[in-house]
Amino acid sequence: MDDPLDLVRRWGATAQLCVIKDGRVVIDEAVGCAPDALFWIFSTSKPYVALLVHLLAERGALSLDEPVAAYWPEFGERGKGGITVRQVLQHRAGLPVARSVVGDALAMTDWRRSVRALEAARPRYAPGDVPAYHLLSYGFLLGEVARRVGGAPVDALLRTELLDPLGLGDTHLGLPDRLWSRRVPVRGVSGARVSAAYFNRRTTRRAVVPAAGVSATARDVARFYQMLLDGGTLDGVRVLAPGTIEAARRPSSEGEVDRFLRLRIRWSQGFQLGGPADEPASSRPMGRGSSPLTFGHNGSNCCLAWADPTRRIAFAYLTNLLLPGHDGARHQAAVSDAVLSAVEG
Repeated sequence: MDDPLDLVRRWGATAQLCVIKDGRVVIDEAVGCAPDALFWIFSTSKPYVALLVHLLAERGALSLDEPVAAYWPEFGERGKGGITVRQVLQHRAGLPVARSVVGDALAMTDWRRSVRALEAARPRYAPGDVPAYHLLSYGFLLGEVARRVGGAPVDALLRTELLDPLGLGDTHLGLPDRLWSRRVPVRGVSGARVSAAYFNRRTTRRAVVPAAGVSATARDVARFYQMLLDGGTLDGVRVLAPGTIEAARRPSSEGEVDRFLRLRIRWSQGFQLGGPADEPASSRPMGRGSSPLTFGHNGSNCCLAWADPTRRIAFAYLTNLLLPGHDGARHQAAVSDAVLSAVEG
């Protein structure tokens, strides 16, 4: 049986691994950094904005089955009038990008520019028909709906509605300047060096990019998932109803190939889902031994968080190593499976 910490150390990245089992921290390790160092967690960020939208739905401020345009009228042009909030949550809105991957990435530090691009975009797939991973558009679509419904910028809403009540002071949507010295620079290898340099810019790290721009510690991320395991409560503070979390975890695709990622991804209404499979590890970073009820999110194959309700495990593994290809996902799957073996042994 592989030791998960040996796997982490041999990977050669700056990293943090935090695992909570039955409400008790069983692993909390930092490799090459301080325990409070802040990682850019890439798409592991996505569930935060998704759950904020679910919270607004829980309160009756919006309906997931209403069109996005009901809350954001300018969005409804060019064949987008029928796209629902739920379809965005499921990556089925047909807008994996507004313009192109590169174009969206270059605009992501400018909220208004990114929003306008989505207003002008046409769906690439018929809304609702197929899953197609919404790389950056996911956060701007949900974030703009939240802003219009909630009456404040999405980073402020996330802070006041979820992060502050939960005491997650080491989680930030947009890295504050005062915490710049605590950041962990992204390290790119081979074809990922240019991307890493862009992610390391101060303007990028401080920007509000809900689909990719959360900076956090593994401990804070694991505690966030512990809250989800505990039905919306952490340290006696409730922020979500159990039924809201159950709705966010409900599967929305089974056996379908995601048209953008070209992998069989099990999606819910804000998470990727686990489950044992004979498919490549790139489709199962949460581990080949993961339960079908496991929910979480991979972040560019270098950051990962998940929770397993059947085993009562909350897991967060953050690294700074950005690689081309799927080697990172295979490593994530190995660490996930090693953790499952270790805590069950």
